[in-house]
Amino acid sequence: MKNSVIKEGMKAPDFTLPSQDGGMVSLSQFIGNKSVVLFFYPKDESYGCTKEACSFRDNYEVFKETGAEVIGISADDEASHKSFAAHHKLPYILLSDKDRKVAGLYNIGRTLGVLPGRVTYVMDKTGIIRKVFSSQFNFEKHIEEALKILKK
Repeated sequence: MKNSVIKEGMKAPDFTLPSQDGGMVSLSQFIGNKSVVLFFYPKDESYGCTKEACSFRDNYEVFKETGAEVIGISADDEASHKSFAAHHKLPYILLSDKDRKVAGLYNIGRTLGVLPGRVTYVMDKTGIIRKVFSSQFNFEKHIEEALKILKK
């Protein structure tokens, strides 16, 4: 599945990464129980990523009401994620993809060849990707698009 394009209608590739709490989290532990909103973002504490992360935070209860779990992934380490989550009171899981293997698995490219991509995947309870939304600069639109799919 490496480097193949991940599209709507496909089964989401499973992975396991360390979380901000130090535990290991696998996508497969949610499949069968919850929908998943998986968002890849460039960097903790950067302007756009903070706006996006806080927007997911501000809508977290709405995501939970739809039966979805929100998971953020970046190349920052667990300590950075722990600090970022505490600083902005983020109630959801942040995963550390230090070597960008999962970003590679999901074919997350770079914007302008420099910035790691900002892409959101919405998966149903069976692990099928129902929406892929990619926009480096339209931060809040990620939340809007995810909620639109989950509420259907």
